[in-house]
Amino acid sequence: MPRPSPGVTAGQDPHDRPSAQGRGRQRRRFPRPRLTGLGCGVLATAAMVAAAWLCKPLGGVPALYGVLSVLTCAATAVWVRPADLICAPIAAPIAFATGLLSTAGPMATLTELALRAPWVFAGTLTAGVIVLVRRGLDLLRRQLRRRRAEARAQT
Repeated sequence: MPRPSPGVTAGQDPHDRPSAQGRGRQRRRFPRPRLTGLGCGVLATAAMVAAAWLCKPLGGVPALYGVLSVLTCAATAVWVRPADLICAPIAAPIAFATGLLSTAGPMATLTELALRAPWVFAGTLTAGVIVLVRRGLDLLRRQLRRRRAEARAQT
């Protein structure tokens, strides 16, 4: 039977260690899935195809499809790995078009893309802003770590 690491009792998740302030109270975290660039595109495309199929019986409902598109773009931008951040804004319009293509013919898809362009731009902009904020925070964290390491080395 494997021995638990110090500070962790048997049967307890090592990630749920009590903090120094709140001993006895376990902290729960949401899972942090990390998608590759390809996974980001596959998730966005699958979600938009499902959204198109959901909206089809309801008469197309462009607003619902657009809102689902923006939510999908935000989710993929949040879940993509830091190394593949650029893939989220690129996958957004491709997934939007693929979803439309799955329920309509090629000519109808071109017409729908022209009519729903604001939703395409909104989803791409949402993913782009989230990616830029994540990248900026990542650069800030690295800079702070580097400064702390330099301060420790000087003392």
